[in-house]
Parts: sequence; structure tokens; C-alpha cells
Amino acid sequence: MDSTIQTFLRSLEQERNYSPRTVAAYGVDLQQFHAFLQEWQGAAAIDYAAVDQGTIRRFLGTLLELRFARRSIARKIACLKSFYKYLRKHHLVAADPTLLIATPKLEKRLPQFLDEQAAAMLMNQPDRSTPEGMRDAALLELLYGTGIRLAELLGLRAADINLRQGTVKVTGKGNKQRIVPVGRQAGRAVRQYLSERQRLIPESRPDPGVLFVTKTGRPMNPKGVNLLMNRYIGAVSEIQKRSPHILRHTFATHLLNRGADLQAVKELLGHESLSTTQIYTHVSIDRLKKVYAQAHPKA
Repeated sequence: MDSTIQTFLRSLEQERNYSPRTVAAYGVDLQQFHAFLQEWQGAAAIDYAAVDQGTIRRFLGTLLELRFARRSIARKIACLKSFYKYLRKHHLVAADPTLLIATPKLEKRLPQFLDEQAAAMLMNQPDRSTPEGMRDAALLELLYGTGIRLAELLGLRAADINLRQGTVKVTGKGNKQRIVPVGRQAGRAVRQYLSERQRLIPESRPDPGVLFVTKTGRPMNPKGVNLLMNRYIGAVSEIQKRSPHILRHTFATHLLNRGADLQAVKELLGHESLSTTQIYTHVSIDRLKKVYAQAHPKA
């Protein structure tokens, strides 16, 4: 990989606290841009200062010809803007060719979620008579009961959960920490799992420290949790997406449907902007219709 790109990616990770997933995605985007410039400039060593707005537009045109999704192109534009901002800051280029490049408008996708009945059925799926089933139950209860992200869940340690106070300390994006309430059912599932967690770790293997481990005592990874979610959610719902993030959407949706304050939901989810949380407000329309029907004389 080009050394300039490598230095930029390190700065994202170390100085701006970007997640490893975002850094990896930006790396792929910039390698693609680098390959385009090698062909365009006809040289192995790239001169980023020679890139102008027209070159950027030709690169984006190539992506359109290759039928890249609008959302993918928008991310690549964001990546290039961040990259050239970095180059300008470090005096590696005199001008930023991305300044006048507009990001395409994206259709807002409404979040998929489980209804309350399906969510209740989901919590009953794991076999709680086994250590693995106890782990899965605690995992499901925490995802639905707190709305935390998958990366936040996998980074949890036992010390982060205060069962007496009913809270969990979560480390989110940019290493920002927040305290989230843990409900009684989630707390009960975590307590039961902790009593049997050690049985999942072979004596020959050191304790990895994280809360959720595999049956061989290793830290659980995103792929493993996604496979579990696909199986468990598929047993109770025909929803197309069956990722852990569905339970985050479900958490927010159920709170708002039952009258929770939008600002409070924003804080619980760890969103920086209220506009990010507002996407969930569409789901409360049924509740508003019921209030309208009950209260308005002309309803």
C-alpha cells in the first residue's frame, strides 16, 4: 500500500479514533483510487498534487460504470474528502480537488425491527440449561435491553456491568464511554451466565477477559454473533435482516412507541446528533393515531 495512504490511515485510527472497520473500508477505497491514478497518470509513484477536480470526477464516473451503489460512492467521496483534507493540513498538496465535489443524496432507509411479541419470543429461544445457552440468552437480553452496538457488546468485560446498580459501562465510537441502564431480565440473564462462564474456558487456556467467549474459551467475534442472530431471529420472524443491529433498532423503536423522550433515546444509543435518532420516530405513528382516535372529537 502507498506510504501516504498508510500514514493517513494510522492517523484516523490513532488521532481521530476511527473504528477498525471504518479504517479498513477507507483503506479499500484509497487503494482503489490509487490504482485508478496509476492507470490515469501512467506511473507507479502517484503525484496527489497533480489530481484536479476533473480527475476526481473521472474516478467517480468509473465507479458508476462499474455499477457501484450510490451509498458506496458516497462513502468513497467522504473518504477522498477526508484524505485530501489531511494532505492539505500536512502541506502535501496545495489545493483540495474534492471541495466542489458534491455527495449524492441517499434515500433514507427506515430501520427494520421486531415487534414486541417477536422480541419476547426471541428471548426464549436459547436453551438456558447449558453454558452456551446461558451465554446466548445474556447476549440477546443485553442487545435488546440496552440497545448497544455489536462492537460495544464484544468489548464488554464483567467489571463493566454493575448488576447491583443495574447499569453497564459502554465504550462506543471514538472511545467515548456512557452508562446505560440494564433491566431486570437482562441482569438476571447476565448473572446466570457469569455463574457458568468459566465452564466455557478450558483449564489450559487463559481467561481472555472479555465477557462473551466461545465454547473453546476464545473471545466471541462479529461473525459468530451474526450467525447466532441469523438463527435465533429466523426462528421468530420473517424479517429479511437478521443482524445484531436489528435488536438496536428494536430497542429504540419499542422505547419510542411506549412514549420515551427522543433526547433520552439519543443518549442511550450514544448518538452524537439528534437527527440520527429521529429516523426511529416514524414507528410511533401508530401510537399517535391511537392517541388521536381516543382524544380528538372529530377522529
